[in-house]
This record gives sequence, structure tokens and C-alpha cells, in this order.
Amino acid sequence: QVQLVESGGGLVQPGGSLRLSCAAAGNIVTIDVMGWYRQAPGKLRELVALSAQGGTPIYGSSLEGRFTIARDNAKNTVFLQMNSLKADDTAVYYCYAAGTYLTPAWGKGTQVTVSS
Repeated sequence: QVQLVESGGGLVQPGGSLRLSCAAAGNIVTIDVMGWYRQAPGKLRELVALSAQGGTPIYGSSLEGRFTIARDNAKNTVFLQMNSLKADDTAVYYCYAAGTYLTPAWGKGTQVTVSS
């Protein structure tokens, strides 16, 4: 089992920036992929960004260039730097981890609200 704890959400004005963090604990040696999804009210959960060990990050549609994912393997942590935020980025952001021998794990989510 893997436990994921997100932090860094909050209220930001349009055009602003936020940095989310997600720390993994538990059976971390089984993690291959870490990343982020988001879910806005009334919408399906969608991919934000994924980072695989030794691989090229994958971003959701139209997010690359504004969002950047990074991993600190020594600290078992994944980060999401979000710049030029828009109202449409308002959502609950969920941390995600998966591996060959790991049932996909989810964090509880952190709220990001972009509003003036």
C-alpha cells in the first residue's frame, strides 16, 4: 500500500502561480509513475501530468507550457508547478501513483481556486 498526501492548494488570482506537492509513504519501492489529475465541479476527472521513472513527462491537453511536473525521488515527492492560472484551472487536484505491482493509489485531493 502507498499513501499520498497533497499540499499547496489555495486561492490565487488569474495569472498567478501555485506549486502543489505530494509526498508518498508506505511501500514506495513499488511506485513507477506519479502524477496529478484534477476534477472540476460537474466534470470528469482528467489528466494533468504524469511522470514515469526515467521517462518523458506526459501532460493533459493544453497544459504543457503552463504546468510543469517534477519528482524528487530521494524524498518520494512529486511537484506540480502551475503558472498563468486561469479560472478554468479551478478544480480539486489529486495526486496519483501506480506501478507494475501497485494498485493505483490516490490522494484525498487539494482544492485550487482561481478567482479575482
